[in-house]
Amino acid sequence: MKHLLKPILAGLIAVTIFSTTTYSQAPKKLNSAEIKAALNKLEVLGTLLYVAAHPDDENTRLIAYMANELNLRTAYMSMTRGDGGQNLVGTEIREYLGLIRTQELLAARRRDGGEQFFTRTNDFGFSKNPEETFNTWDKDDALADVVWNIRRFRPDVIVARFDTTRVPGGRMHGHHTAASLLAMEAFDLANNPDVFPEQLKYVEPWQPKGLYWNTYNFGRSPGADHTDEPGYFAFDLGKYNPLLGKSYDEISAISRSQHKSQGFGSTGRRGQVKEFLMHWKGDAPKDDVFESIDQTWNRIAGGKKVGDILRKANANYDFESPASIVPTLMDAREALLKLEDDYWREVKLKELDLVIKSAMGMYLEVAAQNYSAVPGEEVPFNYEATNRSDISASIKSVEIPLLDVSIEVNEKLENNDRLLKSGNMVIKEDISISQPYWLSEEASLGMYRVDEQDMRGLAQNPGSLIAKFNLEIDGRPFSYETDVIYKRNDRVKGEFYRPFVITPPVMANIKEGVLIFPDNEPKSVNVVVKSGRADVKGTVRLNLPAGWKSNPELVEYDLKQKNQELSVTFNVLPPEKPEEAFIGVQATLDGKIYDRGLKLIEYDHIPIQTIFPKSNTKVVRVDIKKTSQYVGYIMGSGDAIPESLEQVGYTVNILDPNNITAESLEAFDAVIVGVRAFNTVARMSVVQPELMKYVNTGGTVIAQYNTSMRNQPDIGPYPFQISRDRVTVEEADVRILAPDHPIINGPNKITQKDFEGWVQERGLYFPNKWDPKYTPILSSNDPGETPKDGGLLVAEYGQGYFIYTGYSWFRELPAGVPGAFRIFTNMISIGKEKPKNATLNSVENNNK
Repeated sequence: MKHLLKPILAGLIAVTIFSTTTYSQAPKKLNSAEIKAALNKLEVLGTLLYVAAHPDDENTRLIAYMANELNLRTAYMSMTRGDGGQNLVGTEIREYLGLIRTQELLAARRRDGGEQFFTRTNDFGFSKNPEETFNTWDKDDALADVVWNIRRFRPDVIVARFDTTRVPGGRMHGHHTAASLLAMEAFDLANNPDVFPEQLKYVEPWQPKGLYWNTYNFGRSPGADHTDEPGYFAFDLGKYNPLLGKSYDEISAISRSQHKSQGFGSTGRRGQVKEFLMHWKGDAPKDDVFESIDQTWNRIAGGKKVGDILRKANANYDFESPASIVPTLMDAREALLKLEDDYWREVKLKELDLVIKSAMGMYLEVAAQNYSAVPGEEVPFNYEATNRSDISASIKSVEIPLLDVSIEVNEKLENNDRLLKSGNMVIKEDISISQPYWLSEEASLGMYRVDEQDMRGLAQNPGSLIAKFNLEIDGRPFSYETDVIYKRNDRVKGEFYRPFVITPPVMANIKEGVLIFPDNEPKSVNVVVKSGRADVKGTVRLNLPAGWKSNPELVEYDLKQKNQELSVTFNVLPPEKPEEAFIGVQATLDGKIYDRGLKLIEYDHIPIQTIFPKSNTKVVRVDIKKTSQYVGYIMGSGDAIPESLEQVGYTVNILDPNNITAESLEAFDAVIVGVRAFNTVARMSVVQPELMKYVNTGGTVIAQYNTSMRNQPDIGPYPFQISRDRVTVEEADVRILAPDHPIINGPNKITQKDFEGWVQERGLYFPNKWDPKYTPILSSNDPGETPKDGGLLVAEYGQGYFIYTGYSWFRELPAGVPGAFRIFTNMISIGKEKPKNATLNSVENNNK
């Protein structure tokens, strides 16, 4: 019995991954062409796992081809969730950006037909070699996760995106190389029961047949065509799929375009697209990567009967009457359930059940009447079952097993006769809140902590609640599981789905992401208390470190309605000496303490993400002097620097690029150009001359980093060339090249202490060539590399100053790094002995 349990659990885990790709979406319904494609896939028992490091690394064209042309069960394992990148759609970074990119990957897989896996490794930022990567990742844990995913998914073939030796253009991200090195090592270890034996409670050892490298064809580089070379296998990934109405390159473009936070919108091509797989390890085929792999139902005991029935159903399929093959499919289902191979039984049962449901036009849904609930709360819900075919069907019952809900129905489902009923469920007191599982515990720089083995690698949490419809179809039992969801009608979007989540009964957020105290004066700390259910009453207080004081010490709250909010203000007095610390919020309710807040991530291209972070905010007491007050800010791809500057007393106005003239900028002490503005804001070519006029008459412009561009536009008054130079080690030495320069000397005297405590990196995309009229202020480099002097360039132009800086202020200021604030304040203050004599209203009116 123990032997049977292991593959059963493995199969269930794989199916969970498969089903989560539709989490919080409308119920999956296949049209006639998609049913035909799914029938073709049902006849194939083969698997392929693609391995790389980040969201966007995957070859969506190859995934689309393998999943839809060869009909393999295909998955992408991304080592990380892309937490360390930049965000082109908003201001979220770090773990919140990782959530966005996780959902973008799931959206991509919905388009290209693949599945999605991860490991516990954290994208800690750019790494220049695998040794540096493994110094931050826990290599043993990372390897364990790769082995785990191989054992769970059971790939026949593994494909690595990146080579471990050859580097196109002489440059490679260390995460990329590390991912392939781990794939190579895991290929040799996954079938060894003595390696990571704790996994064998859930899965069995597994040996893939081959490991391949998906050779590069970036930019059609020379040598990319390996036709007739030994060890290389060619695929035409430009083939057209008539059932899907697109070529695989067109499908790939739709998939890749889901990576919106990275600005990877793509346009598909038509015609041949040849790519190659190079054999690395395992069986060495002669002509075809899959020639020695039986991908038919004959590969499993008793499978031939199932395969014969499915082949008959596929041959008799009628596009205009899909339901006509349902009795045959039910025959196949009965035979499938008798198989002893638990892995393929569970995988193919999931596929087959979707085909049966879709062929009948069967609509099955359980929708809660609110998008959230707390433990102990009663939640009304609606359930619907509609059979849109002449196939005999009836509904026996509806269950929500986790809540012990079972509703007897026993009604016949006539063709297009909608069954819509309601029920109630009570959320159990011991049910967990809907926190993304990898964010439940505190992470290290390189690894997320996930203690539950069976959760590791999942793309996201399974749905908070699963509903089970028990039906009878063609006189035989049929059960179908679906997530409990929430939906409503939006006046603009129409039918709008949202994940159903379990929340704490009370949540409290500090509005400010970081609190900077530039002197000994108290500051207001704004707290929002929100109810997860009706009638919550208690107190809320700040949890302060020693030496910090709050007035009042606590505040009572009494919230009568669900989702009601109360804003509370505490005046916090910092200590006299500089200090970095954290303050928290604690809300009491019914004798319990609740210390989590609420964070929502809402974008149209992904489901709403709900997170309950610990209610902790960094507080920094730091001596900062400033000689300016009014700042204009041109947003680029998105960052939180304006809010950070307001923390130290600046008045910041967000400028509309459509209305910027030199005259409209006169009231500002400085104008700051946000990160990647010259990459992402089309009007910057029009705005730049106006900025230079403003500088010429005495203004200060600070332009933050942009990525390198082939045809770099004018950014400053004199030329400079942005390179791909970066300093990835946040503790790397920083040398002051111009110790007498105003940026170093006032109003804050900059010392080596100001470069302590930086996060993730020093900077990126430093210029490597510049006009001699620029003065380089700082120099830094990663260990063993040449100095990078272009991270902070200053030029006098007319009566003013232009500054270009590739240092990562967009990370350091929101993280509350004291020295970063002092240096940035000096940049704003350059050339200003005192703030401009302007009023807030005059500044605000200037941009209208």
